[in-house]
Amino acid sequence: MLGFAGCEKIGRLEYGTPHADYTVKGAVVNKATGKPIEGIRVGYDCGFCGGTMYGVILTPYVPKSHVTTNAKGEFKLTNTFSPNLNQTIPVYVEDIDGEKNGLFQSEILQVDFSKAKHSGKPKGWYKGEYTVTVDVELTEIKD
Repeated sequence: MLGFAGCEKIGRLEYGTPHADYTVKGAVVNKATGKPIEGIRVGYDCGFCGGTMYGVILTPYVPKSHVTTNAKGEFKLTNTFSPNLNQTIPVYVEDIDGEKNGLFQSEILQVDFSKAKHSGKPKGWYKGEYTVTVDVELTEIKD
């Protein structure tokens, strides 16, 4: 007879790496007028590597995840990354609708998550959500 005492609960095995949700939220407005801008794409870089050179967005650039501002210029961008609260994550803000709402200069934000607001209960590999609020002023391009 074989005895397997104590094998009824071994524990849950988890494979992977620690991860957390990183959220950037805020509003995009016209720098000169303060009016909200609709139709602006806000996105994380593909793995935050090599997406910029000398502060310029490289072409072709494909954001890892992105959202578009609403009529009030508001956005909320969330994606899951391995946690490193001392990191700065590049976030691209660019006009993608042409002349529909005016033409605006693209911006690259360096979002610092070292002082982000933490929420959500950590569980296993999941470390919760870290949120930073950023308001963006874009410069209109005039002919």
